[in-house]
Amino acid sequence: MSKPLLQLKDASIFQQENLVLSDISLDIFEGDFMYLIGKTGSGKSSLMKTLYGDLPLLKGEGVIVDFNLNTLKEKDIPFLRRKLGIVFQDFKLLNDRNVHDNLLFVLKATGWKDTTKMNTKINEVLEKVGMQTKGFKMAYQLSGGEQQRVAIARALLNDPDLILADEPTGNLDPKTSLEVMSVLEEINKSGKTILMATHDYALILKYPHKTIKCDGEKVYEVV
Repeated sequence: MSKPLLQLKDASIFQQENLVLSDISLDIFEGDFMYLIGKTGSGKSSLMKTLYGDLPLLKGEGVIVDFNLNTLKEKDIPFLRRKLGIVFQDFKLLNDRNVHDNLLFVLKATGWKDTTKMNTKINEVLEKVGMQTKGFKMAYQLSGGEQQRVAIARALLNDPDLILADEPTGNLDPKTSLEVMSVLEEINKSGKTILMATHDYALILKYPHKTIKCDGEKVYEVV
């Protein structure tokens, strides 16, 4: 049995001193697609933030893509995030530059130097999300769905072991949500592991996957 990419044992999640979730035990293996559901305020985002190093893991054990969340230092966080692809609800694109330069910015920030390799990589990830002809467009010229595709492309740049998608369709209409979801499905089929927080039950019905739920300070699998 392969070891999990993400493993939490008896973990508790805190926002400052406030306990948000307790006694979480969770394994995510390579190739999994898992939904994280729950009402607004149920702790989904706090759990995600703990996984990418925004909140410390103060209680219990956690390992994600070979990083120990209990002993994670500030200086380790950029290296952790290189092994994770993070997709946010609000895209977080830089509006003062075009799509290509948004992606170039990330590659340079994560230590890439070779221009040819960077351009090849950018073209490759844009093609994966169906945006290969839009590299010259400014971020603000794109529709919400297109911006989220670029955000997914950005998450793929450093060939992450695990993609954390925090409400990636939260700001999109139902039709666009399905389009973005089908992009994530394709990426998962190509072997990438995805943990996606959502409250869009229509998507879960259309694309069923293993689902865990945050409710009443607990996280449990929905059968």
